[in-house]
Amino acid sequence: MQTELEQILISTYKDGMIAYMETHPEAFEEAIELAVSEKQPYAWRAAWLLWSCMEENDQRVQKHVKEIVNSVKSKNDGHQRELLKILLQMEINKKFEGILFNLCLTVWEEVNKTPSVRMTAFKFIIKLVKKHPELSKEISLLLQERYLESLSPIVKKSISKMMKEITY
Repeated sequence: MQTELEQILISTYKDGMIAYMETHPEAFEEAIELAVSEKQPYAWRAAWLLWSCMEENDQRVQKHVKEIVNSVKSKNDGHQRELLKILLQMEINKKFEGILFNLCLTVWEEVNKTPSVRMTAFKFIIKLVKKHPELSKEISLLLQERYLESLSPIVKKSISKMMKEITY
C-alpha cells in the first residue's frame, strides 16, 4: 500500500510536491528513507524532491549523510546525480570526504555514464579540491581527452571554467 508521500511523488508536479513537503514537514524523514532505498519509482523522485526542499547544510539531512554516501554507488545514473546534488549542499565530515572523492572519481571516469551524473561528480571533486588544494595536481589527469570526448562542447566549457577556479 502506498504512503501519502509515495502517492504525491508519482501523481503531482514539482510545485505540488514542494507544497506537500512544506505543509507536511514530518514527511522529510520518509523522503530521505525513500531516497536511499531501492523502492522505485519513488526513490529517485524522493532524492530529486529533497534537493529542492532542503537548505544548505540542512541538519535534517546531516544525520543521514552516511546512509546517502553508502547508497550512491548502487544507484542508476539519474539517482546517483540526485543524491550527489544533495551531498553537494552539505558540509561533509572528513570521514566521508575520501569515500566520496573516490566515488566521484569513479563516476567521472566511467565515460559511458550520462554526462549529467559525470558533471555532478566533477562538481563534487572540485568542491573537495577547493577545500583541500593539495589534491589539485591529482585531478589534472581527469582532463584527458578520453574523459572529455563523450561530453558536449557546453559541458566541456563548464569543466574548463571549474578547473580555472582551482588553478593556483
